[in-house]
Amino acid sequence: MDKSILLNLARNAISDVLYGTHSVDNKLKEKYGELQELRATFVTLNLSGNLRGCIGSLVARRSLFDDIVENAKAAAFSDPRFLPLSVEEFKNIEIEISLLTPPKALQYSDRGDLKNKLRVGIDGIILKSDGYQATFLPSVWEQLPTFELFFAHLCAKAGLEQDCLQRHPDIYVYQAKKIQ
Repeated sequence: MDKSILLNLARNAISDVLYGTHSVDNKLKEKYGELQELRATFVTLNLSGNLRGCIGSLVARRSLFDDIVENAKAAAFSDPRFLPLSVEEFKNIEIEISLLTPPKALQYSDRGDLKNKLRVGIDGIILKSDGYQATFLPSVWEQLPTFELFFAHLCAKAGLEQDCLQRHPDIYVYQAKKIQ
């Protein structure tokens, strides 16, 4: 399937909310069977090279079509880090979609073992500990390229101390195909 179909689907979902239109074409599901498959996605919005919203699903619970539509709307209007996207911002927004593989538990004995098993730039990480959870997509390695920096920020994102690896949290890995 052409990546422009997925990117246009996300753009149209946002546009429909902003302008009160109905441009999301449900008939695409019939035309492209892949859109009916259960998939987990993240939709990331960037404005002038800066993050402007990012919301997604870690586990596939709805069709690729529905996941992109809902995550695009949520990234634009419900990301708690940002005000809702404005019409002016929408004109210049860059959309990126990440198609995720199912997360898999990663068994590790200690910090060094974990460091050896992770693939920088390839693995997205879900960290879970004591009821707290956070994830970073594989693309976050670009901004946080070292193991130490990556995990300090991931632990903080989860609401834990930056050296939370000492708690031996549950770690899950997944990969993402980036569409932009």
